[in-house]
Amino acid sequence: MKQSNEDLAENKVLILYLLNRLPDGIKSDHLYKIVSLANNMNYFYFQELLTDLIDTKLVGSFTRDEDTFIKITSEGQNALLLTKSLLPGILKLKADNVFQEEVPIIKEESSIITEYIPKDENNYTVKCKIVEKTETLFEVSAFAGSRERAKQISDNWKNNANKLYPKILDLLLNGD
Repeated sequence: MKQSNEDLAENKVLILYLLNRLPDGIKSDHLYKIVSLANNMNYFYFQELLTDLIDTKLVGSFTRDEDTFIKITSEGQNALLLTKSLLPGILKLKADNVFQEEVPIIKEESSIITEYIPKDENNYTVKCKIVEKTETLFEVSAFAGSRERAKQISDNWKNNANKLYPKILDLLLNGD
C-alpha cells in the first residue's frame, strides 16, 4: 500500500518533531515505540522514513556504549521549523501525550543495561551497567557458567538494579 505524499511528509515531520524534543538522542526502537503509539505506523514504513531522513542528513546516528542512537541534526531542526505546520494539531497533541508517558519509562530502561557475551557454548560473561545520559555510573562483569545462569543474572539485574546497586556499593565501601 502506497502512502500519499501528504502522509509521507506528515510522518517525517512527526519523527523530526519527536526527535527535536530529545537532545541526547534515542535508540531507533524506542523512537518507533513512541511514533507507533502516536500514529499507528508499521515498523517497516517507520524504518523507510528514518532511513530517508538519515540519507537526507535531517537525522544523524551515533554510537554510545555499543548502542546506536539517532538524533535530529541542525538541518533537521531547520526543516522542522519550515514544515511543523504540516503536523495536524490533534496528532501533535497525541504525540506529546505519548511522549510524556513513554520517555520516562524509556529513560529508566536505558539507564539499566545488561548484556551477556558467550566465551564458548558453556561459558558466558555478563556485563551489568547503570548509565545516565552519556556516562557509565556503574559497571560490573561476572562469569556465568551457562546461558541459563547468564540470563538469570541479566534478568535479575534488570529487575532489581535499584536494590542491588546500593548493596554492592556499600560492600565496596565498607567491606562487610
